[in-house]
Amino acid sequence: MTITIAIGNLKGGVAKTTTCLSLGACLAEMGKVVLLADLDPQANLTLAVGLRPEELRCTVDEALLGNASLVSVSRECAVFGLDIAPANQGLVTIDKVLYGRKGYEFYLRNGIEAMGSSLYDFILIDCPPSVGTLTLNALTAADILIVPVQCEYFAAQSFRQVTELVKLVRERTNPRLTYRALVTLYDRRNKISQVIYDQMQRGLNSILFKTIIEVDTKLKESPVFGQPITLYAPNTRGTAQYRALAQELINHG
Repeated sequence: MTITIAIGNLKGGVAKTTTCLSLGACLAEMGKVVLLADLDPQANLTLAVGLRPEELRCTVDEALLGNASLVSVSRECAVFGLDIAPANQGLVTIDKVLYGRKGYEFYLRNGIEAMGSSLYDFILIDCPPSVGTLTLNALTAADILIVPVQCEYFAAQSFRQVTELVKLVRERTNPRLTYRALVTLYDRRNKISQVIYDQMQRGLNSILFKTIIEVDTKLKESPVFGQPITLYAPNTRGTAQYRALAQELINHG
């Protein structure tokens, strides 16, 4: 059975794309077959696996519109067992194209269901940092939403907005949707980070991943070389932490 995971936050700069790629690569490393779906018009996930969005003809927007299947637009990544449904500038206008169409929130879910449940073990969706038709498609298709959050002052406000969106999606299109919070870009040298993390542990304990993703320069460098962290720097702290996250996800869901 395929598990579909959306990765998103309405605040940018929280390592959303890094988490999508790194977690996907770690799951593939563990023998799982994984599809990454780039639903962010910035196409950073597509760039991070070494593809040039402007050179792509078949991308995820064609699958959303029903002009192609997710399988037909997907491409293999450098990691065995890891594929991507890439994005390009076509996603910029798709919000206007989809909005108003009957049942537009279900387009991605329909595409995933059409593939069958035996092709991929996991589908990881990189969401845009905004509420629109793309985000609603991702959340309607997902079993779990992973919300990357930083230990900073504005994190609580952005997380509250995400939980309100989840509640809305549960009521309207996807009652099975659950969510988990993942601490990213954690800096142990920063006392405020520790204070806010302690608050998160008290307030979000039931949904907070035990794994923490710390600041690691190799995580920032790897997309420049078109490689996930497991290939670019397999022995770094960031790689070990994303491997731990993958194991925690498999063990506890």
